[in-house]
Amino acid sequence: MNKDAHNPRCAVRRHTIAAVLSGMAMAAAPAAYCAANAPADPLAGRSGSPVVATLSNLRTLSRWAYPQEQAVAHMFPSARSRPVGRLHFLTGDGQAALYLALRSYTVAHTTWILVPLPGRPNGLIGWVPASALGEMHVTHEYLRVDRETFRATLYRYGRAIWSASVGVGRPSLPTPAGHFYVTEKLTSIGSPLYGPYAIGTSAYAPTLSEWPGGGIVGIHGTDEPQLIPGRPSHGCVRLRNADITQLWRLIQVGTPIEIV
Repeated sequence: MNKDAHNPRCAVRRHTIAAVLSGMAMAAAPAAYCAANAPADPLAGRSGSPVVATLSNLRTLSRWAYPQEQAVAHMFPSARSRPVGRLHFLTGDGQAALYLALRSYTVAHTTWILVPLPGRPNGLIGWVPASALGEMHVTHEYLRVDRETFRATLYRYGRAIWSASVGVGRPSLPTPAGHFYVTEKLTSIGSPLYGPYAIGTSAYAPTLSEWPGGGIVGIHGTDEPQLIPGRPSHGCVRLRNADITQLWRLIQVGTPIEIV
């Protein structure tokens, strides 16, 4: 039996991390935190139990913020835990970077925020000090992309407000599944191949992407509308130009995306 099984402090921590990771991908298992046999904060044992809050449900209420500093993100809500990445001020396209706020963890008057860290591999998340993020913005939208039905649907307050056929990655260059979010909205990326508008996401193609700079999965228009619906792309999500124009006007940065 795990020696931490009857440790009340560790049991609380296991529940906390399990709640934090619900529906999210992470390389380390919650039990690994308990196995370290050390509190997330030096004062945790003397200052009461940590307070954990859900900041985004990724459906009807999500929060996001711009970074205030290029803070290091940690595996657990402690500066002593392993670094897993850092915040950036700009996206690969030179736009202001932003981060979804998934959960908060407060102990001994110190608050940490769990954020997704865009890049390969997809699904990486990390904890940053709350002071590293600016004012929280709120979105009530959620975009779902179904790779089997070739359909994208935008929801607001849980109700569908827009839907259209899409083209996704071919079998050899698939559009990745998972939870992502809108990082930027672009009016032109230099080629008619991408249509009049493009939406940058936090998703990265497993191998490559036709997005300039490589890697990023974009949602954009096309000069080959006859290939939609279908699997014509290198990983991006393609829309007919009339549809991307509507979506671009409706969707907000910070909007969660689920690709299934």
